[in-house]
Amino acid sequence: MAQDVRNSEQNDAIDNTACHSQDELRQWFILDQIPDFGIGRLNKLQTHFNISPSNLLNCNSSELKDLGFNAAQVNAIVKPDMRQIEKEFAWLDADQKHFAVYPGHPDFPELLSEIARPPLLLFGWGNKDLLKSTQIAVVGSRNPSQYGKNCGFELAQQLAQQGVSITSGLAMGVDANAHQGALSAGGRTIAVLGSGLNNLYPKRNIPLAHQIIQNQGLILSEFRAHTKPLAHNFPRRNRIVSGLSLGVLVIEAAIRSGSLITAKYALEQNREVFAIPGNINNPLNEGAHLLIKQGAKLVSNLEDILEEFQNVNSCVLKDSSKKCEKSVIQCLATDKLLDSVDHDVTALDVVIQRSKMPIEVVLAQLLEYELRGLVAPVSGGYIKLRGK
Repeated sequence: MAQDVRNSEQNDAIDNTACHSQDELRQWFILDQIPDFGIGRLNKLQTHFNISPSNLLNCNSSELKDLGFNAAQVNAIVKPDMRQIEKEFAWLDADQKHFAVYPGHPDFPELLSEIARPPLLLFGWGNKDLLKSTQIAVVGSRNPSQYGKNCGFELAQQLAQQGVSITSGLAMGVDANAHQGALSAGGRTIAVLGSGLNNLYPKRNIPLAHQIIQNQGLILSEFRAHTKPLAHNFPRRNRIVSGLSLGVLVIEAAIRSGSLITAKYALEQNREVFAIPGNINNPLNEGAHLLIKQGAKLVSNLEDILEEFQNVNSCVLKDSSKKCEKSVIQCLATDKLLDSVDHDVTALDVVIQRSKMPIEVVLAQLLEYELRGLVAPVSGGYIKLRGK
């Protein structure tokens, strides 16, 4: 009998905790409905007036006006859209991998809480544990060259092999290459969206999003689950990409691009900024070169990134103190034929002329190099992907 009573009390405690958690989350859903309201304003109310979220939501219209809220904000607090809130709870209940966290929640990422404007809510789908993982963001052009694609894929792959989670924006181009590179290494990757998690965008990357979830990855958004992919939301999500990460690696970014916005946020958030140099005649490299001029670290290999994080737990960055050894494939970079191919487009006849080899030998060897990932056929000839 006593045991039954204890079990009953324990179950009641669990139920009470669940109810409390749901009630607290409902408060944050209401706060999220207030126009032009963020964590900065909430912190000021707590600091100057000792007003908690629950206190604020219990204020009447007159009290809210005295606190400086305008008519639209007062209306959102006094008459919240409960149908919208129930939709969010329905979304959370639809999949056990759906969740939502807010500042002060035990699962809210510590690094993200330190930025100037952390989100009021962070909706997630997938492996929640990755919120506290060591992350590096990889961002870049939506239409990268083969060189840019290769850099994004390989560096993300190598970082993932070191135990780092790769964070990016699920966009076409470098973002997708980075996610794919991490997955190819059996690593973890995090995609931050500029839309709700029920509106995955871009649609062409929906299969990639599902692949991320299937491989213990994570997809995040500060926007409600059913929010459409509106243009003005994407710059906002960039501060989260950088805010979650120890550093941001920029690969092929134009001067006016979302990647440069992410780098700007990273600098404001006191994060490391890395950039990969490229052809000075390619406009896609102007942004990365500008960052390097302004003090971003030039990256030519994995070690250039890892050496900036020597204080990070060695269990996370495996063998970070050692120089990355050349693979057998990379050692082939001394090959005479491979030396005849540039990192920019090299015509076939130029390769033949430089190598002084018969065309049939050149074609056969280039095919072998293509299969090994050393070169890629492109319009007008071939480009070198790896090696000197």
